Order: sequence, then C-alpha cells, then structure tokens
Amino acid sequence: MRVKLSILKSKGLLLGIMSMLSFNLFAQNITVSGTVTDDTGFEVIGATVIVVGDATKGTVTDIDGNYTLSNVPSDASLQFSYVGLKTEIIPINGRTTINLEMKSDTELLEEIVVVGFGTQKKENLTGAVSSVSAKDLTSRPVSNVTEALQGVVPGMNISTGSSGGALNGSKSINIRGIGTIGTGSSVTPLILIDGMEGDMNALNPNDIESISVLKDAASSSIYGSRAPGGVVLITTKKGKAGKTTVNYNNNFRFTSPLNMPKIADSYRFALAVNDQLANGGQSPMYSENKLQQILDYQNGKTDQYMWELGGRWNSFDDPQRADIMPVANTDWLRTHFGSSFTHEHSISVNGGNEKNQYLLSGNYLDQGGLLRYGDDKSRRYAISARINSEITDWLNIGYTARFSRTDYEAPSFTGGDNIAANVFYFDMIRYWPVIPLKDPNGYYNEPSKVNQVKDGGREISQNDIFTQQLAITLEPITDWRINAELNYKTRNFFRHRDFLTAYAYDVNEIPYAIANQVTGVNEYAYKSNFFNPNIFTDYTTELGDGHNIKGMLGFQSELYLDRNLSGSRDNIAAGIPTRNTTSTNPQPSGGYGHWATVGFFGRLNYNYNERYLAEVNLRYDGTSRFMKDQRWNWFPSFSLGWNVAREEFWEDYTDLISNLKLRASWGELGNQNTNNWYPFYRTIGRGNANGGWLLNGEKPNTSWESDLVSSLLTWERTQTLDIGFDYSMFRNRLNLNFDWFQRKSLDMVGPAPELPNILGIGVPRVNNLDMTSRGWEIQLNWRDAINSFSYGATLVLSDNTVTIDNYPNDSKSLSTYYSGAKIGDIWGYETVGIAKTDKEMQDHLASLSKGGQSAMGSNWGAGDIMYKDVNGDGKIDGGKNTVLDPGDRRIIGNTTPRYNFGLNLDAAYKGFDLKVFFQGTMKRDYMPGSGTTLFWGAVGYWQTNFFEPHLDYFRPENTSSGLGANLSGYYPRPLEDGRNRYAQTRYMQNAAYARLKNVTLGYTLPASLTQNMNVSNLRVFVSAENLLTITSLKLYDPETIGVGNWDGSTYPLSKGFSCGLSVTL
Repeated sequence: MRVKLSILKSKGLLLGIMSMLSFNLFAQNITVSGTVTDDTGFEVIGATVIVVGDATKGTVTDIDGNYTLSNVPSDASLQFSYVGLKTEIIPINGRTTINLEMKSDTELLEEIVVVGFGTQKKENLTGAVSSVSAKDLTSRPVSNVTEALQGVVPGMNISTGSSGGALNGSKSINIRGIGTIGTGSSVTPLILIDGMEGDMNALNPNDIESISVLKDAASSSIYGSRAPGGVVLITTKKGKAGKTTVNYNNNFRFTSPLNMPKIADSYRFALAVNDQLANGGQSPMYSENKLQQILDYQNGKTDQYMWELGGRWNSFDDPQRADIMPVANTDWLRTHFGSSFTHEHSISVNGGNEKNQYLLSGNYLDQGGLLRYGDDKSRRYAISARINSEITDWLNIGYTARFSRTDYEAPSFTGGDNIAANVFYFDMIRYWPVIPLKDPNGYYNEPSKVNQVKDGGREISQNDIFTQQLAITLEPITDWRINAELNYKTRNFFRHRDFLTAYAYDVNEIPYAIANQVTGVNEYAYKSNFFNPNIFTDYTTELGDGHNIKGMLGFQSELYLDRNLSGSRDNIAAGIPTRNTTSTNPQPSGGYGHWATVGFFGRLNYNYNERYLAEVNLRYDGTSRFMKDQRWNWFPSFSLGWNVAREEFWEDYTDLISNLKLRASWGELGNQNTNNWYPFYRTIGRGNANGGWLLNGEKPNTSWESDLVSSLLTWERTQTLDIGFDYSMFRNRLNLNFDWFQRKSLDMVGPAPELPNILGIGVPRVNNLDMTSRGWEIQLNWRDAINSFSYGATLVLSDNTVTIDNYPNDSKSLSTYYSGAKIGDIWGYETVGIAKTDKEMQDHLASLSKGGQSAMGSNWGAGDIMYKDVNGDGKIDGGKNTVLDPGDRRIIGNTTPRYNFGLNLDAAYKGFDLKVFFQGTMKRDYMPGSGTTLFWGAVGYWQTNFFEPHLDYFRPENTSSGLGANLSGYYPRPLEDGRNRYAQTRYMQNAAYARLKNVTLGYTLPASLTQNMNVSNLRVFVSAENLLTITSLKLYDPETIGVGNWDGSTYPLSKGFSCGLSVTL
C-alpha cells in the first residue's frame, strides 16, 4: 500500500510539472497591442517597443501611435523608448492590451554642470560653459586628455606644440584665441582637477567623470586673476553604492609617421641640383659620368656608391668636380622614422553602501616612439584612491589620493626637451638622397646620424606628481552647506643626460670622433610643493511664488614653493655615465622661489520659475607678484538669462521647441601669471666660469646688471562681453548653442619705450598694449532612434579674430605689431606670374621705368617671378616698410586658423556601435619663410633638397636639363639667392584642412552570453586614427606648419590602428 501511494504521489507531482510546463508554453503565444501617447495627449509615431531581453521581438508604433506584438511571453516586460521621451519598462502580467502615456525626458535640461565652486542645472546657466562627458572622452583610444578634447569643445583651440609629435611634447591650448601679445606674462587656461590646479595629461582618462570649460568672464571670474585664459574644470569619478564592480580596459596601438613628404630619387635630385647651379652661373656638381653611376647603382649594375676624399668617405661636396660625390638613394625621413607599438591598460574597482563609497583605479601606458635607431619611449603609471563617507546626516567627508609617474627616455642627440631647436630634425629634411646610410665597409656613414643617435648618449627623465585632496561638507540646516577643501600637491622631476663620444670610420676602418669629443653628464632636479585651501559656503532658498535665490561666499589661497638643482661635469671615466664618474669642468647651478595668492569671492544666483535668470560674481584678489600698493584688485561679472520657453505664451509651442534661452554676460579678470615671479625686483645676473678670457688659466665668473623696473607696472586686465542662446527642438532631438563674444585685453606689458642710448641700461617695460578678440561659437547636436537603430551627430564650429588696439609703434613699422593690425596678418607682394622667356621678363622690367625689380635682386630671366607694381611708382620694392609706405606689399593673407570645427557621427545597432570623428580648420593662410627648405626645396646650396613636389619647377622650352621642359612649373627656377622667394600671392598656401581623426567600431556582447561568465558588460573594438587628410597644402602636415625653428622640420605626428576591449564584472 505504501509503495502504491508513493507511486501515485510521484505521478501527481509529474502531472503537476507537466501542467505548469504546458501553461508556460501556452503563455508564449499571446499577442499584445496598444496605443502610445505623450504627456500632451498626442499619438507618438515611431516609438520603439521591444521585449526586454529579446531585442529580436520588437516593433514601432504606426501613424496613429498603435502597435502590435505577437508571440510574447505573458510574464515578460515591454520596453518603450522614443527620443525626447523617458524610456519605460512595463511588465505584461498576462495582459493583451497595454496603453502607455510616455513622459517628456527633461534629462538634457536637468543635466548638472560643474561650475566654479559648485554645480548648476544646465537649464539655468547664464555664462558660456561647455561640458564633455566621460563617454565622449573614452570613445576613442588616445594617449592623453588633451588629444581627446581636440575638436570637441567649441572655442577651445588645441594645436601642435613646439616639439611636434615627440612623446614628451605637449599640445598648445587656448580658449577663444590668443590671450596676449605682451612680454613677461602668459594667458593660458587654468586647469583644475577636482578643484586643484593640475596637469590633465597626467590623468588616466578613464578616471574622468566630466569636464566643464568656462569660456567667458561671467563663468570664470570666480577664479579671479588665475583665470584670464578661461578655466577647464575636471571632475573625477567617485565610487557608487552597490555591489563591487570591477572594470578593465585595454588597447593596443600600432602607429607610424603621418604625412612625411617623399624625397626625389637621387638621379632626379642630381639633375635638379645641376639646374640650380647652372641658373647661378656655376658648373654642374654631377657630371654625365656621375649621373650614369647613379643610374647604374639604382639599377643594380654596380656596387660602388662612395669615393674617398682625404682618407675618408666623401658625402657632401666636390669642389674640384672630381666625380667623388656618392650615388646612393636614401630617403632620410623614412630611414629615421618608422612604426611603433603602444599598449595601455586600466583597471578600476568601486562599490560601497549608502554611507560609504570607494573607488580604486590604476593605469599603465607604454608608448613607443617613431625613431628607428633611437629607441625613444615613454611610460605612464597612474593610481588613485577615492573614499566618500556620510558620517552623519549633516557631515560628509571625501578623500582622494592620486599618484602619477611619467618616465621618458630618448637619445640625447635628438633633442630631449628642446626638440624645436635641434638641428637633427632639419637635417632629415635637407640631407641629400645621394648620401648613403652605410659606407662600403658596412659602418654607418657619418652624416647618417645613426652613430650619434645610437651611441651619443641618453636622456632619461622621471616626473612624479602626488596629490592629496580632503573635502569636508557640512549641512547644519537644510540647503545651507559649508565646504572646506584642503589640497596638497608635490612634484618631483629629475632628468639625466649623458653625452658620449660617437665615432665613424674612415676608409681604413679607423674610428674618428664625430660627436661629443669631450664626454659629459648633466643632471637636473626640480621639486615643487603646492598648498591650496578652499573654504566656501552656499545657501539656497525659495522665497515663494517661484522666486529662488542661491548665495555663496568663499575664501581661497594658494602657496607654491619650488627648488631646482643642476650640475654638469665633463670627461666620463670608465664609460660609466654618472656625475660621480666625471672629473673636469664642474658647472653647478640652482635656485628656489615661491608665489602666493589670496582671494575672497562671492556669487549670487536668482531665478524666477527658471524663466528669468541672473548671476553676479565678485572676487577680491591679492598676489605676491606685485608690490604692496598694486597687490589687490576687484574682479566683477554679471550675467542675465531669459528662458522664453518657460513663458505662458510659449506653452503651445513646447512640443516643438522645448527650450529657448537668451543670455548675456560681462566680466573683468586680472592676470597675475607673470613669467617672472618677482617682476618688481631687479636681480643681478651671474654666470659660472663663462667669461670670454682666461684668468690664471681658467674662465672667470661673470655678472651683469638687469634692466630697470618701472614702479608704474600694474595688473593686466581682460574684459569679456558674451551674448548667446540655447535652443532645443523636437523633444530635445535637436540642440543648438550659440555664443558671440568680445574679449578686450588691456594694459598688457609691452616693449619698453625708446630712450637715448646714453642711459646705459635696459629701459623698463610698462603697461602699454591693448587688443580685442571677437568671435563666435556654435554647437549643434542631433540624436534620434529608429527601431533598434540609434544615431547622432554633433558639430562644433568656432571663429575668432584678434585686433591690436594699442601698440607703441608710432611709425607703424611692419617689422613688429602696430595699432590696427590683426594678429596673423601676412604682408606680401602680388605675383604677376613666372616669366616663360627672357623676353617676357625684359618686357616686364621695361614696364617698370623707375628701377624695375632691382631692389629685389638682379640677373632676372626666364623662370623668375614677375612682381606687380601695386603702388604704380615704376619699381618693385618694400617702400619704407611701414603701413603708410609698404611699397608694393599689401596684406595678402592671415595665419590665424578660422572656422575650426569638429564633427562627431555615431550610430548603434543591436550591440554594434560606430563612431566617426572629423576635425579641421576651414580657413587659414600660410606663407613659408624664404629660407624654408621643406617648402621651397632650392634654398642655399647646403640647405637645398628636392622632394617630389619640388621637381615641378620652371624649365624653359629649349632646356638642356635632363628633366625636360616644364613651362607651367609651380615653382620658379631653382636658385641659391632668394629673389623669387619673397612673401607673395602665388605661393600663399591654403592651410585649411579636414582630417578623419578617428573611426571606431565596437561590439558589445549580448548580456545573455556574458552573464553566464559573471560579466555584466563586454565590449571589443577596433579603431583607426588620422586615416585621411584633405588639404591643398603642399609638403607640410597642416598641424605642424610653423612648428620648430625650421618651419615644420620636426618630429612627425603619427597615424595608427588599435584594438582593445572593455570588461565590467
């Protein structure tokens, strides 16, 4: 009986399970339908409706807002989404009809933006502030934060620095154009990381939560005299309450040089050099026999490519025309610059509960350089820890510790921290292709620079930054907060350079020194301490009837202390390059300094129903850099806003235009950022063992008197007027921000006034310069979704010009600035054309009856430039080189980049995401200098080289040149003198460009696959950087024109491909 009963019970259980299964199977076949409307009662057309967890089951609402979904599990949930409306998830619970009223998504307007010493709703901003999210920063793999910001913020101009693309180089940043033309001070953006000044490139980009860029005086005046160039506020991530989350990101990059010009092959180079010499009346360097030798070597018919001169292999000259020039075929840029590999890894751990949250993160970046023989490299290590605790309901404490180390290593020969002035990069442009890399004995040839790079010593530097930040927030009563921030930062920098003797080998393989015949070691150490307490309190109250007021008062102080030591000695012993193993010529130096600021500030915000907005800022600043009676100054700002879309009469239009805010601001800032921390004190110059004579067999020390200092020196000031509007349409699909601004820079310290030479000492500088920057900015954003496909586009576009209002140049000489000039103006001649024949040139000269072109040069003929007589005085010249008498010159262009833009396109579909980023400048003129080898090719004999485009020079119809006739050549006939290379309209370069900066394709694996691996998110991606450049600019890369002491002859920029993944556990 018991057995039978057990069997019956088992059968009953089995039948129950089968019934449940059959019920579930039956539940999957229900059909759900309904109507979707918005909160104004209108039907929503095109809303996406999908089954949560199964994106393959989905549909969109029709013209009446209706939808139908078949084969839906009765216990599933539906997700309703539409751009401009809040996404909602609704459980089905067995229902077959689900109607939904979707609410407007005001997230864009409710977005909180970080401003000076606080936050504000984006909707209530009255100043010019742009914000960048963490997603924008990490959407493509970059080496540092500056690169990620290029082309993303309107009005923020980021350009290549003086070191080009070198690993230790940095980009130049300005907000709304150049900030000063004065001497002795700088105007650059103030970079604040969680409220403390810092280096954003030392940060791990994955640690950043958001970036706010304060561009007008109204938004940045709260920082007073430290912020005349605008402010970049970086807010780093905090831990989040909930389970512990681990995130790991990596990327692997393969880079190579970008836009290096291709050198002409050695045969055509030799023909061009012969033409240049012949045009100057000299005999050819390359005889017919030598030209044949070059061809034979290129075609593999001979192994001989170098000849002896004085026991060494000849590379450069053949003054006796003895046919001893080499016949190799070397592209020096591609010989010295090649590909490299970079990898980066980031990991973070965060979590906590409602009371305590934490975040730990680490980053490692290993960058390889482009030098083939130099093994240049950079490594960045970054770790940070952040803890936030709610001690009581009225007390919160946060603590952040952040450490970064950057190690850099490169050959000392290639320039280190002074790449701009290093002739190595110019040599790579001017070295001839006939010079071989190695001599016939297999040793690297002396001019190749390989021995100097490989064996001439190393530069090794280490930069450590350690910051600690303590933030305490008290809220003794509701809406009254008291904030205290204690920020402390130390920086330790150390650089070692050793200079070792490098050797080449003569024809008998005997070494001889070619660099650093006297070996030596130089070491430099720098340490700084920065202490910055900020104490401020704010109170928010609602007065009733929609009137809201928020007030803030605060105090800020900064103290910066630094010390440096430097020493060098010569003659390294035993090949060990340390200071202790050197023996002669000690050169010690060092110093220390400090500066301090104190500021008291306040801000008052008012809004009426978020319709009428007003803000007043006032700061009282003092600085140690000025004397007591000039030390303090007031800096006010005012701003107003009117959100028309909040007016009652606008209610009928809110479905179309949800936001229309007009705003205007004015403010004044000072500038305490003097290059000399003690500009009011005269210092005696001192040199160590640098006298020009010997005393007891040694060079004596020297000293000299400094320039006089004016007691009238005072603050430089900046006044900014900004007028703008913010506009949102189609349920926030379309968003437009526009600003027009005028920034006046007043009382800049300029050139000293002219005084008689009998003064016998340097004349003091005074505040005597004024200039005005005017421009506008646009940011346009569109975002939408169609079914499972979402897409967006963001365009940023900005423009500005700078006019000099006051400059001490009464004669208005064109050799310097003058009142009324625009920064970047290019004065030059107007080109008639290139004379095709000698007769055409003589006819042109005959038309100039008062002197022809004799002021520009002599022996004019076919292939030379015919300049236009602009002023009609019968001759071509530069007049008195003044605005009133510029001769035949006029303003033919302007070097200021205009209409800078960035265009971000993105799309996503079922786990795939695609991002495409274009960046560029729509208008810029550039006139290469008359001695620029990179552009002209043919300059002086020793500076001449020919890249492929240079071969397009004029050659007459009956030419004897082996390159043949070229009557329509772009360049004039090659000459050593500069008669044809004056600034002129024919060779004015259009430096505008558009660059496909980045393309990234990613794929996020479905949660149904990753959850089984305890992975909440897994994304893989491939990316390409600097894929395409559209420009009509010749030879230059558009981002390196003017860089370095030799106009674009610099460490090249790079392009690359990368791949990586992001995992969240």
